[in-house]
Amino acid sequence: MNNNSKYPSLLLENAVNELSWLPGVGRKTALRLALFLLKQEKDDVRRFAETIRALRDEIRYCSVCYNISDEAVCEICSNPRRDHSVVCVVESIRDVMAIENTQQYSGIYHVLGGIISPMDGVGPDDLTIMPLVDKVRRGEVKEVIFALSATMEGDTTNFYIFRKIKEYDVSVTTIARGVAVGDELEYADEVTLGRSLVNRLPFEKTL
Repeated sequence: MNNNSKYPSLLLENAVNELSWLPGVGRKTALRLALFLLKQEKDDVRRFAETIRALRDEIRYCSVCYNISDEAVCEICSNPRRDHSVVCVVESIRDVMAIENTQQYSGIYHVLGGIISPMDGVGPDDLTIMPLVDKVRRGEVKEVIFALSATMEGDTTNFYIFRKIKEYDVSVTTIARGVAVGDELEYADEVTLGRSLVNRLPFEKTL
């Protein structure tokens, strides 16, 4: 045993170090998880590890909307029953899932992969903004719905995109402020989020 370590095994310590790297997992929780895995059947742990590896190595991003997908084009974008002329702009896959759970939206999405945040070193070029602008420029879109979180960074991103597409023949709307200012979209309840989508407003009226 390493005298500088409080763990009886370097293998256990390494496992705790890796598990505590996960968001929201402290070292005590990481130790509990590691000990839990240690008690499981080897085949079960191997299957768990392989699933995580496959998630990172094999998952794809939709070539149309940049949502996470198992195929080149995701199920939403390949669905002919969706309205492909209406695009809801969101920050991440979590927001797509939140909106889909409302069952109030029948268009498609555009996942930015984040929001503009100079404090975090995230600028427009780090996001998928230009592919969205290209869709609008080609006339493929009749309405763009901004559904970013009601934060300063979300509003900044909305305004940046609006300036890029306002010259084109497209309606630009934003979800109603039923989602409180400062709230993250994924934490809004389904009823509130659904009503915010249905009661969306012309973006220019919110400036």
